[in-house]
Amino acid sequence: MALHRLFQLTSLLRSAVSVTLRRNIGMSAVLFNRAGSDLDPVQKLFVDKIRDYRTKSKAAAGGVVDGGAAYQKNVSEEITKLQRLYGGGDLTKFPDFKFQDPKFDEVAK
Repeated sequence: MALHRLFQLTSLLRSAVSVTLRRNIGMSAVLFNRAGSDLDPVQKLFVDKIRDYRTKSKAAAGGVVDGGAAYQKNVSEEITKLQRLYGGGDLTKFPDFKFQDPKFDEVAK
């Protein structure tokens, strides 16, 4: 009985160590690959585009990246149309709803 239990513990320990080693070797391979060489061309292009977009978005200061004058003109025209359709107001802020409780009349029995 003790030999059987020892075999179970050994088997459990072996599988846990195996999983841990596989994870560590997998992570080490990725880290050594990154540290040892540059990114492949597709990954480099992707990372460069992300960095370029980050730089442009900081320069746009909350606006649309690469929007341009034509884009701003179209946006202002659409806002004007919406204000005409819905009676004006500030379309950039959420509307303020005010609900009132209904008044109920007492019914005589």
